[in-house]
Amino acid sequence: MASYFRMPGVSADSDEAILESWMVEAGAEISKDQTIATVETEKALVEVSADSDGIVHTLLVDGGATVPVGDPIAVILAVGEPAAAAEELVAALGSEPTSAAELAVPAPPEPAMPAQPVAAAPAPPAPPAAAPQVPERELVGVGGRRFSSPSARRVARELGVDIDRVDGSGPRGRIVRADVEAAAAAGSAPETAAPSAAPFTQPAPSPQTVSSAYDGWEAVPHTKLRRLVASRLQQSKQTAPHFYLRASVRMDAVLALRAEINDSRDQRISVNDFIVKAAAIALLDVPGMNVVWTDDAILQAPRADVAVAVASERGLVTPVILDAGSLSLSTLSARIRDAANRAGEGRLNQSELEGGTLTVSNLGMYGVEEFDAIINPPHAGILAVGAAVPKPVVADDGQLEVGTVMSVVLSVDHRPVDGALGAQWLARFKQLLQQPMLLLV
Repeated sequence: MASYFRMPGVSADSDEAILESWMVEAGAEISKDQTIATVETEKALVEVSADSDGIVHTLLVDGGATVPVGDPIAVILAVGEPAAAAEELVAALGSEPTSAAELAVPAPPEPAMPAQPVAAAPAPPAPPAAAPQVPERELVGVGGRRFSSPSARRVARELGVDIDRVDGSGPRGRIVRADVEAAAAAGSAPETAAPSAAPFTQPAPSPQTVSSAYDGWEAVPHTKLRRLVASRLQQSKQTAPHFYLRASVRMDAVLALRAEINDSRDQRISVNDFIVKAAAIALLDVPGMNVVWTDDAILQAPRADVAVAVASERGLVTPVILDAGSLSLSTLSARIRDAANRAGEGRLNQSELEGGTLTVSNLGMYGVEEFDAIINPPHAGILAVGAAVPKPVVADDGQLEVGTVMSVVLSVDHRPVDGALGAQWLARFKQLLQQPMLLLV
């Protein structure tokens, strides 16, 4: 039986995704579980599989289009079914495939420009495109509230945008996140806002009031990943009260043990592998740090899942290494390497980017000796790791000597974790690295 193939919900916190590319063409015969498309969410590229055998009759959306979750993106015929059945489904969509294609605009501030005329659209009856939008929005008439996606409402709260004054570009005038971001960037909310709305919109115009000195500069549109990173980190700094704990860790014992291990095996262990392993064991030993804050409760993790910050061409991603505390050092190393390689290729699964309680961000390989990192919500903390460099140290016998010292800064969310508890975790982490044989037990 002919059916629509719809944009799947590949991310728990996204109401839309980019159809990155089709892996099949119209007319192709497909089998169940065959990869037929790749979809880009704000965090990863995800392969999408067919849910049944069939024939691709029509591709409704081109590669590169941004499509709301649940919207039809293709029409699939059952094997042996007449084409007329699929043609009826295509005809039933009317103009909706066109509206889905229009969503291909990546939603940098440009969509904010039409946001002004949309409010005036009912006055001139001539434009046919604006006509269906107004009544469709007004269909949501209970209490005057309009359709909006969960992520659009969340972003509106974060940016201080009155969502009732935002014009929706989704199906039936549904307000999606891009509409809210465009309204915030354009400062459109204050034009009809009461004085009480002014404080909320004051931060928004600042990115738009660019000096004429920047005229002629190239405007590089934000990627979805860049927007997500910006939104999440802004949210983190605004909602999670950060405090910072610093420590210097002597790394001579780790470097010696690493050299000994690498001399006897082909797959080399990195210093970062030791760091992630120590962070995971410290989470198990200080369980009060192995938590996530929610509005209703503090969630206690049953195992140590640690996220590792990886720089890719698409931007910063943080794949989560599950149960890192129970993995052997060699297995942990292999999983981190695999996740980093696939992050660089954009092949991480969405599930690999969710969960965890702590992130390890290491900039030591760039020569950075110390930095403060912003917590990756909803984690309880992030460990910023600097380079291990030779420094004068006082030995156990009181003599001055040269040692290899690494600076780390632990950023902690003060809501679920108090200072003393964070200090206990950092002390245990330091002990594990200065006595690295404990990591092998």
